[in-house]
Amino acid sequence: MNVRIVRRAREATLALGAGLHPVLARVYAARGVRSQTELDHSLVQLLPVGTLEGIPAAAELMCRHRGRRVLVIGDFDADGATSCALVVRALRACGFAGVDFLVPNRFEFGYGLTPEIVALAAARAPSLIITVDNGISSNAGVAAARERGIDVLITDHHLPGSLLPDANVIVNPNLAGSRFASRSLAGVGVAFYVMAAVRRALERDGLASPSAPGVAELLDLVALGTVADVVPLDANNRVLIAQGLRRIRAGRCVPGIRALLALAARPPADLTAADLAFAVAPRLNAAGRIDDMTIGVQCLLADDERSAAALAARLDALNEERRAIEARMQQEALAAVRVLEGPVASAVQRSGVCLFDESWHQGVVGLVASRVKERVRRPVIAFAAADAATLRGSARSIAGIHIRDVLDSIAARHPGLIQRFGGHAMAAGLTLERARLDEFARAFDAEVARALPAAGARDVVETDGELSVAEIALPTAEALRAGGPWGQAFPEPSFDGLFSVRNARIIGDRHVKMWVEVPRSGRSFDAIAFNHLAEGVSFAPPEGEWQLVYRLEVNEYQGERRLQLLIDHLLPAAAPAGAAR
Repeated sequence: MNVRIVRRAREATLALGAGLHPVLARVYAARGVRSQTELDHSLVQLLPVGTLEGIPAAAELMCRHRGRRVLVIGDFDADGATSCALVVRALRACGFAGVDFLVPNRFEFGYGLTPEIVALAAARAPSLIITVDNGISSNAGVAAARERGIDVLITDHHLPGSLLPDANVIVNPNLAGSRFASRSLAGVGVAFYVMAAVRRALERDGLASPSAPGVAELLDLVALGTVADVVPLDANNRVLIAQGLRRIRAGRCVPGIRALLALAARPPADLTAADLAFAVAPRLNAAGRIDDMTIGVQCLLADDERSAAALAARLDALNEERRAIEARMQQEALAAVRVLEGPVASAVQRSGVCLFDESWHQGVVGLVASRVKERVRRPVIAFAAADAATLRGSARSIAGIHIRDVLDSIAARHPGLIQRFGGHAMAAGLTLERARLDEFARAFDAEVARALPAAGARDVVETDGELSVAEIALPTAEALRAGGPWGQAFPEPSFDGLFSVRNARIIGDRHVKMWVEVPRSGRSFDAIAFNHLAEGVSFAPPEGEWQLVYRLEVNEYQGERRLQLLIDHLLPAAAPAGAAR
């Protein structure tokens, strides 16, 4: 596969203030930041709670059930788990008498508020069901709950279908006609806004204890769920994450997050959004992928360190099991798509890729789809068997291809082909008859092919350009680290340049450690390419000049902070990269 480096356009940076590191100022400007206000991550910069449609009605509905049984129905990923824990904690702090939660086991019930889940929930006799991070496509489940006399509040962020469920109240920034200025809220962000409104309503009516913790105390959960769900980090989401990170760094987070950080050997005092994404979120997600996300929610609800540590240890063990399963599945998937690369690729055209293996695990296909998507740089759906007649698929997309819209178009062109689907721009899930997989694969390929011209070239890697030798330094790395949070649609800064590689060696079976030197500068830098061999490369790169795409990392070892280059792409030396248009 031929990768082309494109450098993000550099705009004027004068409005960002003279106190910023010049590299950081360039990076911000390339991401559309135009004023110092956009870099203010204080809570006063959050969009007002009352501007999210449905909020007043949701608060009123919940307050009516304060003395009755309330059941929170979560989702089986980290966004769903943090949403569930946040609502349960906030309601209990607000004096709600009976609050419990239920997370559907993905292997028994699938996704969302289904009629089967409603039947299970009804055994607990709730007067109100609150969905978090799900529900917007649960028409049948909502109808089943209402028939039983149970009120339903849907809080979700996934894109709605053409027909909305008949819930008492729906809060979702992606409803048609919404004027809320951040459609990128994660499920936990929506839950935070709803609970902030409930707290205000109770305070207004004199029903909230002044000594009870406020909803802002739970921003650690909001930060974790938002980062884990890989939603676009617009200005509002960056405030939510930054505030949550501040609480965690100060030690003011739930014991479960502290326990997970300890297992990952990530000191809270120097935590970044990347630490949440790559150290905490996978351990939490492992419960939903391998076992039951109830364990994850219990970990986030634990109030004492001992219980949290025991639950975190179970999550860590599940994550190790997940890693072993994923490694095998990735090998099989990457072997299957090698025909799409190299000299024979032109003869095997695939715009959208569908993969299925009888032995694949339902809970891990999303990770496999993500890995293959990164490799072939086109949308991928990986399927696993749900039962003898049904497949469940997890889709991952590339920039410019809205994967849920692709599935919606397929459903319109081929009625009945997809049984159920839902999701958002970059990720989605669906169920399908096993016998119709080939038919679906052809339809998916054709639909992605229609969307590709508008998406632009798929084999492009964007960078923030070339750094001078003086800029490749620890102070630059520290400024960039502190300049986050970085994430989807506000990417962590990366750079490209020509380097001489020497002393490359394989470590840990799949990583490549090396020294790299800017030609004719006399300066060398410690560098590492993680998972280099997992990409199908079976050797360390030979010495010589290479075009590198890299990030600057602050590497802490034995109390000393050093600069390290994290190599994302190691490409043959070529002509200078082009500029973004």
